[in-house]
Amino acid sequence: MSSRESGGGAGAPETARLSAGETWRALYRHFRPHRRIVALGAFLALIGAAAGLAQPLAAKTLVERLGEDGSITGILLVLTGLVVFGTAIEALASYLLERTAESVVLAARRTLIGRLLRLRLPEVERTQPGDLMSRVTSDTTLLRAVTTQSIVSAGTGGLAFLATVVLMGVMDVVLLGVTLGVIVVIGAAVALVMPRISRATRRSQEAVGHISTVLERAFGAFRTVKASGAEEREAAVVEAAAKDAWRHGVRAAKWQSLAGSSVGLAVQVSFLAVLGIGGARVASGAISISTLIAFLLFLFYLMDPVSKLVQAVTQYQVGSAAVARIAEAERLETEVLEPAAERAGAAGSHGGGPATVAFEDVTFRYREELPYVHHGVSFEIPGPGMTAFVGPSGAGKTTVFGLIERFYEATGGRVLVDGRDVRDWSLPELRATIGYVEQDAPVLAGTLRENLVFAAPGATDERIREVLVRARLDGLVERLPDGLETLVGHRGSKLSGGERQRVAIARALLRGPRLLLLDEATSQLDAVNELALRDAVAEAAREVTVLVVAHRLSTVTLADRIVVMDAGKVRAVGTHDELVANDPLYGELAATQFLAAAR
Repeated sequence: MSSRESGGGAGAPETARLSAGETWRALYRHFRPHRRIVALGAFLALIGAAAGLAQPLAAKTLVERLGEDGSITGILLVLTGLVVFGTAIEALASYLLERTAESVVLAARRTLIGRLLRLRLPEVERTQPGDLMSRVTSDTTLLRAVTTQSIVSAGTGGLAFLATVVLMGVMDVVLLGVTLGVIVVIGAAVALVMPRISRATRRSQEAVGHISTVLERAFGAFRTVKASGAEEREAAVVEAAAKDAWRHGVRAAKWQSLAGSSVGLAVQVSFLAVLGIGGARVASGAISISTLIAFLLFLFYLMDPVSKLVQAVTQYQVGSAAVARIAEAERLETEVLEPAAERAGAAGSHGGGPATVAFEDVTFRYREELPYVHHGVSFEIPGPGMTAFVGPSGAGKTTVFGLIERFYEATGGRVLVDGRDVRDWSLPELRATIGYVEQDAPVLAGTLRENLVFAAPGATDERIREVLVRARLDGLVERLPDGLETLVGHRGSKLSGGERQRVAIARALLRGPRLLLLDEATSQLDAVNELALRDAVAEAAREVTVLVVAHRLSTVTLADRIVVMDAGKVRAVGTHDELVANDPLYGELAATQFLAAAR
């Protein structure tokens, strides 16, 4: 493992909790763009609640009419109309809120995806990719309820509760006192449960993130897993993560069920108490039978707003855990990119001839707690031409490329491209100048054409054919069943290692860069294809500046200049013949005919 890699723990990382104020501000940020439609949904829900409140009063009138032998047709029609109207209005309100909830999730995912793809490379290397993916998928889903239904439920439920309590108080204060006494006792017990729901949900979401992490690890090295006979061991790791998520999920479900069932318990105990005490008050003549019936109907109606309040608090506890994880991802440091119009202008600025590169006393380490990788690295590279970087493993060769691309920022000194500090370049302008082929030569899932034009989406078919010939891919394209439209599989699994490297090189050449960075770009090629690509690179070096990290002597000897690095410093700069004669380390490496791989 290199010094820049961070080890992942066996369990899910602990997410920092947000204060109540921070949670509400984060929730409001998601809720704010949709506040008008949510307000409309809340207004409709209140109308539905009002229709529901009118039903016990209509029932009271119905009972009184029955006692007076009066006509009940009109009141039955009114009662039926209230039921139908209230149901329809509440259904419309529910649809509006559910639709808005989906919009909240979409907006959160769009924002989070855009931010994660702009993360600085050190942030990505410190964080498990699977955990980041779970924040986009699983955590954002939990926003659905908490940012709409819970807010509306808390508002409408609270208002409906107060209105019901007032009407019950108007009917009989004694029975109201009995009802509220039972609700307060059970409500206090529910309040003790809520923090447990939040804690269990947070840990469940962290465990879900860990499942994504271990799955991403297994699928990222699928052939190695199979070749090592490690399927059962990896399955056991994933199963352990799944069991952890299950355990915390069950715990959260247990507390949520307890909170939800407490509402029914409160209503049932209140019903029995009101029935007993209310029956005695009817017998004593303190209240009428119609009043008791209406009060009991109000009591059953009270179950709905109380349920909404409990549900809102429960959803808040669940959502606050998701909000904390989303907010944590949003705090990760990102690169600053210009608006699309400025990027388009930068992407078209490939002119100006070959670029120059210089390092001035550059020091660098990947993190503060790690040792320095570069200790005062200095060199100058004019353009055009080819410059090779050689040296033993850990010398800091690949890091040179990372600093030029501004994947990392130099700890000290300056990195110059065309005489300008790379920190003074806009990132799109800088990277539009550079073609980069990294060690692993990644190929993305999709078609061969999509991979070739990934860095140059506007490339013409003529330009693509030209680059295919230079990268020795024209024969491969002719053999493929669908030519350029052939699917290459996950991470290019349908291509050989050498083919993936040639695709990566063609992708870089197609961009038409002024500076070409090749990090062991021919390490998996056979002798014939390596010779052909060396010729293509040598041809490109006549027009652009080419920097190569190489371990094959045949590649290095073609370079116009060679930079020898060792232990984070530049030992020597010169041609092959000069360095063989004057630098012992290079002479030793050259004598082996194999230069150590770069890291």
